[in-house]
Amino acid sequence: MAAYYPEKPNTQEQSTMKSLLSSFSQFYPCGHCAEHLQQEMKVDPPKVESRKELAWWMCGMHNKVNEMLGKDSFDCNKLDERWRDGPADGRCD
Repeated sequence: MAAYYPEKPNTQEQSTMKSLLSSFSQFYPCGHCAEHLQQEMKVDPPKVESRKELAWWMCGMHNKVNEMLGKDSFDCNKLDERWRDGPADGRCD
């Protein structure tokens, strides 16, 4: 979602994204995970002012979960490569 979010979203787009993330946190299939996300969103609300801010916020939330699960963190510098542009070597073209 964040990879294709507008670079400069208007007020309506920002509101819609906040609503989507709020709904997602309420209806996530794992109740424990849903509660955790809701709490995290209270401490660190979604950053919806730009595509980059939203992508980095989502990556940060993802990495918090990875840390809790003992998994490696994702390098947020590679967001566009992973979700938008593909690897520079063209292997996904």
